[in-house]
Amino acid sequence: MIEKEDPVISEEEAAQYDRQIRLWGLDAQKRLRGSRVLLAGVGGLGAELAKNLILAGVKGLTLLDHEQVSEESCRAQFLIPVSAQGQNRAQASLERAQNLNPMVEVHADPDRVEDKPDDFFLQFDAVCLTGCSRDLMVRVDQLCSQHNIKVFCGDVYGYYGYTFCNLGQEHNYVEEKPKVVKPSSDSSDGPEAKKAKVDPNETTMVKKTASFCTLKAALEVDWTSEKAKASLKRTPVDYFLLHVLLKFRTDKGRDPDPKACAEDSRLLKQIRDDVLEAMGLSGDLLADDFISYCFSEMSPVCAVVGGVLGQEVVKALSQRDAPHRNFFFFDGRKGNGMVDYFGPN
Repeated sequence: MIEKEDPVISEEEAAQYDRQIRLWGLDAQKRLRGSRVLLAGVGGLGAELAKNLILAGVKGLTLLDHEQVSEESCRAQFLIPVSAQGQNRAQASLERAQNLNPMVEVHADPDRVEDKPDDFFLQFDAVCLTGCSRDLMVRVDQLCSQHNIKVFCGDVYGYYGYTFCNLGQEHNYVEEKPKVVKPSSDSSDGPEAKKAKVDPNETTMVKKTASFCTLKAALEVDWTSEKAKASLKRTPVDYFLLHVLLKFRTDKGRDPDPKACAEDSRLLKQIRDDVLEAMGLSGDLLADDFISYCFSEMSPVCAVVGGVLGQEVVKALSQRDAPHRNFFFFDGRKGNGMVDYFGPN
């Protein structure tokens, strides 16, 4: 992570960010204003995340994507003009992204994220990876963990979406809590009057610390242990579905394609069986109907998952409020999400 000066909020910026400064404070906005973020993958989820970070007021955002604009790209995200088919996705998204907030430095990089050297990632305060392979995410996460750079991963597959964050072994933040008023020592109104009471009209800032593990550790849980087996009933099946979809991406170099629905459906079931067997788990854990909701990026799901992921990046960079630790899973069929931790305690 690069050294940076203490950011200064100008009068123009104070007016622009007035509502959020009132919400999370000037110090939090200053930290956000001094942060540079890398976003790899400008698909449907990437566009939502870019919008949220630009409007929140980070210092700089780099859009990194080597893919070309396709018909599906135009349907999945709103930063790309319909007339931009065949152009680079990052470059085609640049103009509309920059227009969201001229105070943020937005850059487009058409290179492949896989080709970037380690030093490239060290210039950022946070790295967000969407549409990337498991091997790449593990590599970048381990690199950034060694240099105190915050890492976020996320993807949307049809009705399903997830986010992961690694904020390091010691992430410090503050949380606003109702103020507890202690009774005076000379109170003589009985035992009730001597109890501490919560004043809903006053709040105080409480300093807290959270610890995170690497993505590699989070994905390599030993499900053969007795403790893991005991927690299996409470474990969201979305975690195992994520393993299946990441393995599909590794094997095929792409995500499930609606144009090859029959073939990809058969392959998904086979990968499901292989992945769960390798974990020592039954294939019945993930019912066959999962194949019917994991094709393409659905815009409404991108909006939800992108909103959550954007919120987590903002909280982490501003060091304000408790972060999600460490996975968030969203199921668009049920319309609900779940936060759960995977990895060593």
